Amino acid sequence: MNFPSNLFNSHSKEDGNFFAGITRILGFKPKNLQIFKKAFLHRSTNRKDDQGNPMNYERLEFLGDSMLGTIISKYLYNEVPEGDEGYLTKMRSKIVSREHLNELGKDLNLIEYVESRIPKSHFGDNIHGNVFEALVGAIYLDKGYKYCEKFITERVIGPYVDIEVLEGKVISYKSLIIEWCQKKKIPFNYNVYEDTGNDSLKHFAVKLSIDNKVIAKARATSKKKAEERASKRAYFALQGRMGTP
Repeated sequence: MNFPSNLFNSHSKEDGNFFAGITRILGFKPKNLQIFKKAFLHRSTNRKDDQGNPMNYERLEFLGDSMLGTIISKYLYNEVPEGDEGYLTKMRSKIVSREHLNELGKDLNLIEYVESRIPKSHFGDNIHGNVFEALVGAIYLDKGYKYCEKFITERVIGPYVDIEVLEGKVISYKSLIIEWCQKKKIPFNYNVYEDTGNDSLKHFAVKLSIDNKVIAKARATSKKKAEERASKRAYFALQGRMGTP
């Protein structure tokens, strides 16, 4: 894949600093540095290639997500021969959860290399996981499957994956609450409404009622986050009745 030489308007010193930083993160030298630059290019820059196609990390993020899922699936298949399809799927979901990927991106300080017209302080947590996936996609395009697997093994599986710990890790407290209520035939309701208040960003608030009683409340910048926070608070409030996940 060839990119115009002036696409990123980088000076050689900047290229050298970026090359050194990416090499440190990867553990090996990239061949085509421009692919990796694209992995850190936010859509707010409005860059386009010679054909007028948008240039940002989102397509690489899509590719990296697929590669990450494939390599983690292979690892689990070999590591847990007794695990059935449902177990393997659940464990893979825990490893590649958005929360986990955000943690990986933060630990590698990937946001340092993001090029954007938006102040980095305005980004949400998901930018860390998104760029991590884009980086995986860039590795695959630049060096192939072998190096992609090497990176994921050394940077994800080795330091972060513990099968026994993951077996007890909760992916979604909301799912736990819903499953428990349905099993016990207890009515529940998530009452979500906008609650911006004095915040510059739009916020949503949620009241979680179980058995016609408000058990937990929460606020967040999205409905999904607010529901998950309320569910987590409700889970710990009801832990004596619900038991362990």
